[in-house]
Amino acid sequence: MSRKAKRNGGDDIKMSDIARHAGVSPMTVSRALRAPSTVSEKMRRKVDAAVREFGYLPNRIAGSLSSKRSNVVGLIVPSIQNSLYANMIQAISDVLRGNGFHLMIANSGHRLDDEEALVSALLAQRVCGLVLHNTMHTKGVRDLVAKTGVPVIETGNLPVEPLDMAVSYSNFEAARAMTAHLGRLGYRKIGFVTLPLRDNDRSEERRRGYFAALKELGLPADPSLVLEAPGGFSEGGDALVRLIQTHPGLDAGFFAGDVLAVGALFECQRRGWAVPGRVAIASFDDLDLLRHAVPTVTTLRIPRHEIGRRSAELLVNRLLGASPERIRIDVGFEIVQREST
Repeated sequence: MSRKAKRNGGDDIKMSDIARHAGVSPMTVSRALRAPSTVSEKMRRKVDAAVREFGYLPNRIAGSLSSKRSNVVGLIVPSIQNSLYANMIQAISDVLRGNGFHLMIANSGHRLDDEEALVSALLAQRVCGLVLHNTMHTKGVRDLVAKTGVPVIETGNLPVEPLDMAVSYSNFEAARAMTAHLGRLGYRKIGFVTLPLRDNDRSEERRRGYFAALKELGLPADPSLVLEAPGGFSEGGDALVRLIQTHPGLDAGFFAGDVLAVGALFECQRRGWAVPGRVAIASFDDLDLLRHAVPTVTTLRIPRHEIGRRSAELLVNRLLGASPERIRIDVGFEIVQREST
């Protein structure tokens, strides 16, 4: 039987076919599908590629999921080390637990292929629903969601057309609002430090919002005032130093991540640069540290707890029988003006 015929038939595909194509043993395939952490990343990627090639896992899930769902909801976030997800995760867990459901958390590491592998793995474990921080997905994820009919909530942005349901805020509007706020305060050379743009529509939208605000303020849109940086303290400090070295007239830095902003503040203190006297600093998200720093840091407050609570409530309603309906809820944001600007 040809691979194409198997791909179309679905039921004829065996684990041995996947193993042969991936060049691994059937036992390795089984472990990679049931417990991905027990195999090496190289092996997991081989198996994932073979699974996608044959369409094996989606067909198995689509054929049996509806009658074998668990009471577990799967949540995929880009990083389990990032504290900004904590309030959202807690709210989701509280609502689910109060309604007899449980939460399973996975980390996609800002890679769309890894998100697809995790969605496949969670669906293979018969989760009854998914919460995805990403709103940009591979075709494979979209196909899986369509085939299985599992309810899905997206939380990281407000897509024009959600996979199913979305509860979030506009990253574009938030970045535009903060940049415009800095402009209204009198800052004219505003740098923007963003988290990596690749496979991250949230970062893309924040960058777009920054440039939109500059245009509205009548300020030049200089791409060299935008830097990408991983979300660490040292990276935030390094980014600010690089911006000031290339643009000595820089009078404000807007950081699309609270850890980046705090790192920039620490670097200013180390170098004796007054904040906001030498350079103003604004942040994205309201990490508790920002209100206790000296000076306190101006930021965008995102209602992460509300995003989690409302997401879980929508999911529970659907799981308890509510009619499928594409829902898109904008929870908004708030500019918190503090001493750093």
